[in-house]
Amino acid sequence: MPQDLNHQSNPVRCIGLVAGEASGDILGASLMRAIKQRHPEVEFIGVGGPLMAAEGLQSLFSFERLAVMGIVDVLKQLPDLLAARREVVTCMLNQRPDIFVGIDAPDFNIPIELKLKQAGITCVHYVSPSVWAWRQKRVFKIAKATHRVLCLLPFEKQFYDRFDVPATFVGHTLADEIPLQSSRELACEALNIDPQQRYFGVLPGSRRSEVGLLIEPFLQAARILHDQHPEYGFLIPAVNPERRGQIEAAIATASLPASLQLHIIDQQSRQVMLASDALMLASGTVALEAMLLKRPMVVSYRFSALNYAILKRLVKVDYFSLPNLIANQPLVPELLQEAVTPEALATHMSHFISQPQQALLAQFEQLHQAIALNAADTAADAVLATHQQRAL
Repeated sequence: MPQDLNHQSNPVRCIGLVAGEASGDILGASLMRAIKQRHPEVEFIGVGGPLMAAEGLQSLFSFERLAVMGIVDVLKQLPDLLAARREVVTCMLNQRPDIFVGIDAPDFNIPIELKLKQAGITCVHYVSPSVWAWRQKRVFKIAKATHRVLCLLPFEKQFYDRFDVPATFVGHTLADEIPLQSSRELACEALNIDPQQRYFGVLPGSRRSEVGLLIEPFLQAARILHDQHPEYGFLIPAVNPERRGQIEAAIATASLPASLQLHIIDQQSRQVMLASDALMLASGTVALEAMLLKRPMVVSYRFSALNYAILKRLVKVDYFSLPNLIANQPLVPELLQEAVTPEALATHMSHFISQPQQALLAQFEQLHQAIALNAADTAADAVLATHQQRAL
């Protein structure tokens, strides 16, 4: 991809973007910064979170409106999701941005991209859906809806190449942002906690439904670990006041011993992970972040019973956590649905601190280097080059 597109004959004046959750907000904000370096006067419209807003996004509505997970929950909120999609399409067709970038949220964004592509707008989808894992025929719909897919992982581009769908492996912004080695002492200082104390990290998720399904077994695992390793404290980050209240309510009803040291930390999940010797966490981007921070982890996920009954018939993958998917081997333990028990969680966490983990951490470092490609700049160049190629 060309590296300097500032002086191309087809300047970019406006870009539309839609991100539906926190991880997309991170990607969108870094992409916006990189594009502004090339086109300082560009305007951004669409939907995003606080990070994208800080970079200048004119947001149509709060991205919390799109933060829905699970088939059943989507069905419950389908009328509002369809209305939100119509609002985005109407805005984009009226404003006619030079480029539209749908960031993740494929079920919401790809139909938008299809309509905008048909209207002559350059469309890029940032973060490949898991077409390599299930419903592979979606690749043909993606090909019709987009001019290019930006892939965070190398095996995703290999999949698209099989179907002649334009795709670029851009790496992951977290891999660029996080150094190969980070300081635990600085993390403890940022959290105002004693660096001589040892901690387990407890990260039950950022969505209400995730926390609701995982917080109880996580807290009961903490109780077991406290019995086994009373010298350890527990750090629980809360992404916002709502999640903090939800976590506090769960603790109040969990019948935990008074001697168990639980510290709820507002935000600062990265510092919590760095300060911890081992982590129990919900599957998602946070597992990738934990890998990049070189922290042993057990990754868990639960769905509602109905969602799980539907999804287990559709998903055909050996792994669900990002470290294992990237490595294509079981680097970290995974617990799914009924397997998410306090006993299993505590067993894995206790193993991490009782057995040497140097080999695992060395593998984490190799994977870190493999996906650190200066993603924001690579993605910005791919987006702008796709637009310029269409203008020729």
